[in-house]
Formats: sequence, C-alpha cells, structure tokens
Amino acid sequence: MKKLFYIVWLMPLFIVLPAWVLAQDENAAIREGNKLYKERQYEKALPAYQKAIEQNPNNTKARYNLANARYRTGNLPDAEKSFDELIEKSNEKNYKEKGYYNKGVTLTKQKKLLESIESYKNALKLDPTDEDARFNLQKALTELKKQQPQEKQQQQKQQQKQKQQNNKLDKKKMEQYLKSLEQKEQEVQRKMQQNRSRAVTQPEKDW
Repeated sequence: MKKLFYIVWLMPLFIVLPAWVLAQDENAAIREGNKLYKERQYEKALPAYQKAIEQNPNNTKARYNLANARYRTGNLPDAEKSFDELIEKSNEKNYKEKGYYNKGVTLTKQKKLLESIESYKNALKLDPTDEDARFNLQKALTELKKQQPQEKQQQQKQQQKQKQQNNKLDKKKMEQYLKSLEQKEQEVQRKMQQNRSRAVTQPEKDW
C-alpha cells in the first residue's frame, strides 16, 4: 500500500457562535487526540476522539481520526466498523472517499479481498484521480487472481479427502453388512444342525 494513514490536523478556529464554548471543547478533544496520535499513543488517543464525537456526532474529522487510531492499534474489525460509520454519516465527499480508501486498506489487511476491491472502486467513483486507490485496487485484483487457483486446488483436495473418507465409510459399512450376513448364515446353519440332531434322536413311536 502506498498511501499511509494520516490524521486531520485542525487549523486555528475563530468561532463566533452561541455554541462556541462547546465547539472549543470539541476541538480541544481532537487536538488532544492528535497530540497522542502523533506520539503513537493510539490507545490513549481513542477516548479523546470519542469525546469529540459525543459532543458532536457529526464531527467528521473526529470520526476519521478515530477510525485511523483504531487501525493503528491493530483492532482491524473495530477500525472497519469506524470507517463504515464515517462513510455513512459524512456528507463531505472528500471524507467519504478517504473512508472508502482506508476501509479498503483495512479489509485488505484482513485478507477480505473481494470486499476491499469494492471499497477501492467506491473510492475511485468519488475521486477518479486517486492513483493510490487505483494502485491498491489493481494489487488486490492481482492477489485475488493468485488466490483463486489456490482456493480451487484446496477445494479439490478437500473433495478428494471427503471422497476417500466416504469410500472408507462405504467399505466399513460393506464389511459390517457382510459380517452380518455371515452371522445370519451361521445362525441358520446352527438351527438346521439342531433340527437334524433332534430328528435323529427322536424315539420311534410305539404302536
């Protein structure tokens, strides 16, 4: 993957709004998260970004940085979920494209190639000039083509193994069936022998 994850650094804000105090707290939380992220303290950065999102669920920057921090911690399923939430909630085309791209990276790392391919395609729909997305898409497609013969070969091996197991099972069943027939035959012979013995030892009738 050529493109590296990066976080959004906030420019100084000058807010003249009734909710300016809340906005300052929100941005302060993001700055705190960014500081910890830069220091590679990704686990500690998570609560800061989460705090910003709690204060403003529509804060795209906080959601984007939270997803990246989760990726850096190695928690790929949670990172994938966070990128999904970013894509769903963001109204900004730029962030949606970044979300799809980084989700693609996350999926690729989890070996979910088909899903990652779709994610890169979605990123390119939003930004056809994203050469990194194009590069990763091609790489994922190439890797998928390599895997398909391997998967087919593995499937054939599994089928052969199953066939051998079935043959063994059929052979065992046949042996059990033949043994059962043999036992029945022996039982019939035994009864016939007993009948002959009784016939020989039976006294003649005294008239």
